[in-house]
Amino acid sequence: MVVTIVGLGLMGGSLALALRRHDDGPYLIGVVRNQARAEEAQSLDVVDEVTTDWRDAVARAHIVVLATPVRTLIRQIRQIGPHLQSDALVIDLGSTKTEICQALAQLPDHVQPIGGHPMCGKEVAGLVHAEATLYEGATFVLCPLERTAPWARELALDLVNRVGARPLILPPDLHDHLVATISHLPYLVAAALVGTTHQVGKQDPRVWQVAASGFRDTTRVASSDVKMMLDILLTNRAAVLDMLARYLEELNTLRSLLEEDNEGELRLYLASIKALRDAHFG
Repeated sequence: MVVTIVGLGLMGGSLALALRRHDDGPYLIGVVRNQARAEEAQSLDVVDEVTTDWRDAVARAHIVVLATPVRTLIRQIRQIGPHLQSDALVIDLGSTKTEICQALAQLPDHVQPIGGHPMCGKEVAGLVHAEATLYEGATFVLCPLERTAPWARELALDLVNRVGARPLILPPDLHDHLVATISHLPYLVAAALVGTTHQVGKQDPRVWQVAASGFRDTTRVASSDVKMMLDILLTNRAAVLDMLARYLEELNTLRSLLEEDNEGELRLYLASIKALRDAHFG
């Protein structure tokens, strides 16, 4: 079994390391952009073979994993189609799914496509931060297409299980709706909090000195890779705008309770939110 991973950053590199832990693991080919990236991958011993020749690498693969930013990934799907062997499985690791699955549906009929999104990562990017355990215990969403054969679904499930993740089958539009809520909206909230603090800091920079672990934890995701997040936001714009509108409704509720000095209602609201959070995360 030959697995070609296009893009050896944090996610692609971690996937390769997770697969290499198995004695019966596949032969891994990593595709990178330039010779400097190839030398880095070779020095870190992430894959069995590293190349900049993506055409040859995908032509030899039984499974092709696309692990690049979302809009790059969509372009690559269109490029690799003519070079794929019969019954090759193509799976991506992109953070949005509707546009990606639409692109996957245009692959040649002899190819088996399935959308994928592992719900894990870090705020830092790059192969140097890759970890063999990154996927362990994480939910890994799979979005099969109507044309995806049962055996191809099973092969994708086996890949997910081998890296220690928990598979969850979802349609692409539902996936995008849900991740807009728990991933894309929190990024924008964190960005807005940092922006608000910056405005205060222009009058009194000591605000950064009094910021403690609570503020750092709340705004942690604002340090995410900007190119990656732009791709995500712009390919899931409708769902993110919907979640922003719902979030603003919650903020307006809190603002009204404070303006009215309504301690009883404010206590009930905050207590209910605490109970909800504790019920799901302990």
